[in-house]
Amino acid sequence: MTVIVARPAQQRRNATQRHALVATSHMRLMMLLMLFAAAVTLVIGRLVMLGVMSGGEAEARVAALAARGDIVDRNGAPMARTIDAWTIAVHPKQIIGDKMEIASRLAALMPDRGDQAWFYGQLTRPVSFVYLQRRASPALVEQVNAIGEPALVFARETQRLYPQSTMASHALGFLSTDGHGMSGMERVLDERLLDPTKAGQPVALSIDVRVQAALESELSRAMNTFSARGAGGIVLDVATGEVISMVSLPTFNPNRVGMAGSEELRNITTQSVFELGSTFKPITVATAIDTGTVTLNRKFDATHPLKVGGFTIHDERGDPQRWLSMPETLIYSSNIATARIADEIGPQKMQAMFRKLGFDTKPDIELREKGRPLMPTYWARTTTMTTAYGHGIAVTPLHLASAYAALVNGGIWRPATLMKVAPGQAPVGRRVISEQTSARMRQMLRLIVLRGTGRKGEAPGYRVGGKTGTAEAAVAGGYDHSRNVATFAAAFPMDAPRYVVLAMLDSPKGTKETGGWKTAAWNAAPVVGRTISRVGAMLGVVPDERQDIDVSDLMPLIWQDPTRKLASGN
Repeated sequence: MTVIVARPAQQRRNATQRHALVATSHMRLMMLLMLFAAAVTLVIGRLVMLGVMSGGEAEARVAALAARGDIVDRNGAPMARTIDAWTIAVHPKQIIGDKMEIASRLAALMPDRGDQAWFYGQLTRPVSFVYLQRRASPALVEQVNAIGEPALVFARETQRLYPQSTMASHALGFLSTDGHGMSGMERVLDERLLDPTKAGQPVALSIDVRVQAALESELSRAMNTFSARGAGGIVLDVATGEVISMVSLPTFNPNRVGMAGSEELRNITTQSVFELGSTFKPITVATAIDTGTVTLNRKFDATHPLKVGGFTIHDERGDPQRWLSMPETLIYSSNIATARIADEIGPQKMQAMFRKLGFDTKPDIELREKGRPLMPTYWARTTTMTTAYGHGIAVTPLHLASAYAALVNGGIWRPATLMKVAPGQAPVGRRVISEQTSARMRQMLRLIVLRGTGRKGEAPGYRVGGKTGTAEAAVAGGYDHSRNVATFAAAFPMDAPRYVVLAMLDSPKGTKETGGWKTAAWNAAPVVGRTISRVGAMLGVVPDERQDIDVSDLMPLIWQDPTRKLASGN
């Protein structure tokens, strides 16, 4: 047997080669590990970068929206807030599951959004992205996520929430998709609400949500009862001009503004102008007294219609056909006597009073949604007479409310405001009538409610004074004789006025209960009376049926007719 013995030199060479191979293998392994670590580091770094960047962007977007301040009412009740919420969406082209089954499960979880057919339609849309639910709760997000469809996606975002739903929607307004105010006080206060230095400081409006709810409720009830096409209402502080309530019907939900049409979005109290009829008569009488044109003991011939050229002014059937004093002119709402008073006042003084009251400009309030009044450009003799009882001149309900505040507050006209006014910070305003004239107007407005067309506007214990007004609806080329605008403008308590309350119905219809009458005495006046009864105490006015304004010095000027019944109520 032959034994081969390796030579020492060859053994050394083999050992060296093995060591070299092992070292090379180690080097290659280290390089591979380093490359793998670098790749992992690169991926992790990229993920972190994306996370930081996307998170930063999201946080910046959320912070921008979250910085929008809250809006509260005058007592601190929330009216508009920015809240955290979730969005549920889907990528229709990336769905891998059964679309019909997914639609069925979504419909069961979100029945308020739609049925199975609606969700199936969203899942099959030829688009890359569809929102399924905004302002979703965390619980709903968890339930939808449990469906297990990767194409369903979720994102956290902030949303503007109007917790009072449709309440005061025209005063509040709404936001655009980029988070800026589009209308109402949201638009007016846009810069202030987005100011980061004032984050966390809510803005207080003059609105009182308790009063707002009551007036909205009463106007909605009347609008439905009398099948009116629209309604408006205002409660105004006569000393500060603060709007305590502003109602426009039909209304809209600012949480879902996309569902509203142009009629719902229109603010009837500040944008729409109307001929407001006999509510202008107290303004005419105040002008006559204040300018010294007519004395209280004067009487005016209302025994027959007044003919001026080819135009005839007449009173409603059933009104007294006799000479009327100035208080009786308002109590019986005589067009004839009012026209005679205006004829003596003259066009210059009538126009001057209307301008003092702002009837020649848009309503003075912060809102951008404002209508321009329609004042005559040419003042013939008949123009002076007819505008004296609210025909041939059109203003907004807010114009009239501010005018009535001046009639009863001592004679000072002030701009209206939707901002809460601090004590002692009310605007100075401008004098339009004397304190003595204002005192007389308080007496006569009270007599209209006690003995005239405003009797259904009484609220026991609150000493209401006011004037009804019914005018045919103006249309292009004339008037629609089948429609009217019914208004009751009032104030309380008349011995020390605090608030004006105005209610207006557009195109109400008569009912069996009103004997077919569709005038303000039968529909608008009761709205005001019921509203005052509900909110008077909230506003700090204590009802007292033993207290009232003294009208004794006017009683000799009024013919006592205890048998007279409420007639048309114009």
